[in-house]
Amino acid sequence: MILIIALIALAMWAIVATVIELRRDGHRRVPTDWTRVAERDALDRAETGHVYR
Repeated sequence: MILIIALIALAMWAIVATVIELRRDGHRRVPTDWTRVAERDALDRAETGHVYR
């Protein structure tokens, strides 16, 4: 029984620690800055005679 309680406590600690670390890691979704993206299309570099899927 003590083993089950310890396992549940460890799982709860891991969940709380994961949530805290995800909130403070600084990684956020950032919209794409289209002014910094190259304006080339993959088909512009395509060679004749090759099959592109």
